Amino acid sequence: MQIDPGDLGAERIYRLMTGIVVPRPIAWVTSLSRKGVLNLAPFSAFTFVSQKPPMLAISVGRKGPDYKDTAHNILDTEEYVIHIADTPLMGAVHDSSVEHPPEVSEVEELNLETSPSERIKVPRLAAAPVAMECVFRQCLEFGEARSRLIIGEVVMFHIRDGLVNNGKVETEALDPIARIGGPRYARLGEIVTLRGVFQTPKSTD
Repeated sequence: MQIDPGDLGAERIYRLMTGIVVPRPIAWVTSLSRKGVLNLAPFSAFTFVSQKPPMLAISVGRKGPDYKDTAHNILDTEEYVIHIADTPLMGAVHDSSVEHPPEVSEVEELNLETSPSERIKVPRLAAAPVAMECVFRQCLEFGEARSRLIIGEVVMFHIRDGLVNNGKVETEALDPIARIGGPRYARLGEIVTLRGVFQTPKSTD
């Protein structure tokens, strides 16, 4: 089977790519509007791009002709929190993807408890096993859809007690959820450990 992307619209290509690029980690992002409304939304086009300083990237698309609230908030305030959700939070992650007007807080709608951050004004979700306070560093736009790749620096990690062993996060204990094609999610399956292939980068300190 061959598919020419030139024959497809943006929505068809999106459906195709989100079924191919799997599983995808989910950045569950809180951000504040200029008016102080706490927004929450999940993004599965998400990865880290630097380890020193630690930097993360999320791709934020449009809702109709305008960008999603998260993009506006981050570019306006330059602060946000990226969370990693575990299995008990799967329903809340999914429900937070529902579009609301900018004046509606998804955090309040879902009755999620928050905790203050240490370095930034944006609150973090108390129930998330990992929360990363971020400050905005760069925004790049790509393609005809002008999707925004937003890059931020992590200025504080919050990790649930018991998840870090010898400097590494215990993935099975974290129990992260991932996104696959459509409104579907996945959990970790079998974890296979191979030796002598991937090496931890040497410290440059």
